Amino acid sequence: MTPEHESVLSSFRVDGRVAVITGGSRGIGFGCAQALAEAGAEVVLVARAGPELERAAVSIPGATFRACDVTDPAQVREAIGGLPRIDILVNSAGGNLPEPFLDVSEEHLRSLIDLNLMGTFRVTQAATPLMAAGRGGSVVNISSDFGHVGFAGRSVYCAGKHGVEGLTKAVALELAPLGVRVNSVCPTFIETQLTRPYFADPEFHRQAVARIPLGRIGRVKEVAAAVLFLASPAASLITGASLLVDGGWTAQ
Repeated sequence: MTPEHESVLSSFRVDGRVAVITGGSRGIGFGCAQALAEAGAEVVLVARAGPELERAAVSIPGATFRACDVTDPAQVREAIGGLPRIDILVNSAGGNLPEPFLDVSEEHLRSLIDLNLMGTFRVTQAATPLMAAGRGGSVVNISSDFGHVGFAGRSVYCAGKHGVEGLTKAVALELAPLGVRVNSVCPTFIETQLTRPYFADPEFHRQAVARIPLGRIGRVKEVAAAVLFLASPAASLITGASLLVDGGWTAQ
């Protein structure tokens, strides 16, 4: 079936494609891996070494895993660059350490920027030759609505995610001639293992929901659905874009 005659529904399938997901052992990354696997991809979970990574891979039929710290260039070159093939890359490894701007230490500044921005940069750089050598591919960066707005107490996180947004656009222009699309997905607050302790605080939960016009915290599956769309042929003419999954936060 030619692309012109392919049904819209079938264009969301990613059968036979190899999808690499960093931060894939839990949270949003694991949810993205599940969605891609359900849509037919062969998924490779990438995260720091540990039993959590192995358990995550076992829970997705056919999944494999590679232990890799995305802040370590040598590990990235070996784990990502050493793969035989990559068609889809989801950069989901990341973290946050909320604290007042004046209290941010040099150590915290460097570690968060290295994880959230430089990790995305180096993993994409390592994966690109494999994508370009095949039939092209799709890179989806997990950014944040904080890549579009500011938020008190999250200065380093905002800086890193604004950087991811700029990186997404610049790399999309460079890789378009190679058939590689690059986009970002920008969630609002999503309930995961990492964020659940914050939402246990009733006041924090109230303030978060008050900023979201749709009136609720997001779900991992809602982010995963956006990632699947951008990774699939359904988004074949989309590159350099930022898909906001934020309940209307940035529309205000």
